[in-house]
Amino acid sequence: MRTNKTYIQSYCTIQNNEIILNGDAVLKLESIPFSDFSKKAYQNFEMNYPKFFKMDNLSKLAFLGAELLLKSENDSDKENNTALVFANKSSSLDTDVKYQNSISDKEEYYPSPAVFVYTLPNICLGEISIRHQLKSENSFFIFADFNPVFMEQYSNILLETNKADKVLCGWVEYYNEQYTAFLYLVAKEGDFLHNEQTLIKLYNK
Repeated sequence: MRTNKTYIQSYCTIQNNEIILNGDAVLKLESIPFSDFSKKAYQNFEMNYPKFFKMDNLSKLAFLGAELLLKSENDSDKENNTALVFANKSSSLDTDVKYQNSISDKEEYYPSPAVFVYTLPNICLGEISIRHQLKSENSFFIFADFNPVFMEQYSNILLETNKADKVLCGWVEYYNEQYTAFLYLVAKEGDFLHNEQTLIKLYNK
């Protein structure tokens, strides 16, 4: 029976043109397309990462949440041993459809390499890793719904086996302008006990 406890240090929710960080709304905009919302969020938080604008929408969604939770973790003097454990239900389907459309039109046939590169959901993990210089474990899973039990158990194993000092977990779902992101940083100390009950409560806030 596991006795070691882990904790949620910080968390972030992005949906309905609003970003909530640790329970507080840090950005709320009128109803606008996600492409416009993500651009305004990027500008509002002064992210200064031009490659952001080349990403697909799923990667932008994941990147925004990760930026808010990991920016205080960056320390050029030591390696950031933070693992990434993400999941969603639509995989990269939104981008897959766009790519398929680009090769289905016989009159306007043009397979875009810029779109094709994002036709795997775990590409968003690569974008986050590059930004924050992460060289630790990372995995992207597909579930029908947010799976707090699996996320808790998997991240705890990484911490208990010293595969990571912290774990950034995320449910990042984007398809056809419908999106939800719930990200949280897990460590061996923090403010909230990391368990199924806490995750469900924070996810549904």
